Amino acid sequence: MWKTGWWKAKYKLVIALILVGIGAMVFTTHDQRFYKTPLARVVAVKNGQAQKQTDEFQNVDYQTNQTLTLEMLNGKYVGKRLTVHNTYTSSGALDQRYYPGNQVFLSQLTERHGRLTANVSGYKRDVVLVFLAWLVIFLLVLMMGKAGSLAMLSVCLNAILFYFAIQIDLKMQASHAFLTFSVLALLFAFLSLLLVLGPSKKMVATFLATVLGTSVAMLVSVIVMNLTHHQGIYYESMQYVTQVPRPLFLAETLLGSLGAVMDEASDIVATLHELHEIEPTISRRQLFMSGRNIGKTIMGPLVNVLFMIFMADTFTSALLYIKNGNNWGYTFSMNMSLGTVQSLVSGIGIVLTIPLVSAFAALLYGRKGKVA
Repeated sequence: MWKTGWWKAKYKLVIALILVGIGAMVFTTHDQRFYKTPLARVVAVKNGQAQKQTDEFQNVDYQTNQTLTLEMLNGKYVGKRLTVHNTYTSSGALDQRYYPGNQVFLSQLTERHGRLTANVSGYKRDVVLVFLAWLVIFLLVLMMGKAGSLAMLSVCLNAILFYFAIQIDLKMQASHAFLTFSVLALLFAFLSLLLVLGPSKKMVATFLATVLGTSVAMLVSVIVMNLTHHQGIYYESMQYVTQVPRPLFLAETLLGSLGAVMDEASDIVATLHELHEIEPTISRRQLFMSGRNIGKTIMGPLVNVLFMIFMADTFTSALLYIKNGNNWGYTFSMNMSLGTVQSLVSGIGIVLTIPLVSAFAALLYGRKGKVA
C-alpha cells in the first residue's frame, strides 16, 4: 500500500524528470554544432608497441603511440576525415588514451594541400556531466521533495554568486580579494540557510552562530599567523596563482571553514528545534546543555571528515613527490602545510560554534527558569 500510494503521489514527477533527463542526454549527444572549438569523432585507432620507460628514481611506465582516424563533427570541415597522432602512458598522469567512438576536441586545426592536420586536446565530456547533474537533481527532488529542490536552488544561486565574485576580483586586480570573498561568504550563508531553513528561528540561530564562529576562527588564525610571522606556511606552494597568494589563501580558508561550521550549526539547531517541539516547556539552560552535548558528539566525526577530505586532496601529489626522491619534510611543506592550516582553522571554528549555536538556540527556543 505504501508503494502504491507513493507512486500515485510521485508518478507525474518521476515521468517528468525522466523525460527531462532523456531530452538533456539527446541534446548533449547531438550538440556539436553549438561548439566553436573543433570537434571530431574517433573512427579508427591503431596502437603501436608499448615502450618501457624508467627515470632516474627507478619509476617505471609504458608509453604507446596511437594513430587516430577522425571524422569532423562541426565547422566548415564537417564530414571530412583526418589522421592525428597521440601518445599515452599506462599511468595516464598527463595524457589520455582514445578509443573508437570517442568525441574529442581539436586544437591547431589547419588545412595544407587539401589535407587536415590537428592535435587532440581532450575528451568531450558534456554527456557524462549532464547525466551526473540530472541524476543528482533526480534523487534530490524525488527523495526530499521541496527541501531537495530548495537545496539544489541554493547550490545554483551560490555558483552564480561565486562566478560574479571572481569577476569582481579580476576587475579589481585582487586589490580587495579577502573583502570580496568575505562578503561572498556572508551571502553564501544567508542565502543557503534562508532557502533550506526558511525565515525561521532555526535560520536566525544557525546564521548568527555560523558567522560568529567563522569570524572568530579566522581572527584567531590571522593573529597567530602574524605573531609567528607566517613561519611554516609556504604560500609559494599554491598552484597557478597569478596574484598575491596570502589574501587568496585566507579567502580559501574562510570559505572552507564556513562550510564546516554551517554544517555543524544547522545540525545542532535542527536537533534542538525538535527537542523544543517535543518539550515546549524546556528551559534555556537545558537547551544549552543539550546543544553542547550534541556538539561534543558530532565534533569528532566532523573534524575527521575534514581531515580525510584534506588527505584525499593531497594524496596523489604527495605520493608523486615521494616517488621522485623528495623526503617527507619537503613533501609536507609543498603539499600539506596549507591544507593542515586550513583544517586547523576549520577545527577552531567547529569547536567555537558549539557554545555559540547552543546559546542562540537556547535564547530563541527556551523558557526562563527551570522546568518543574
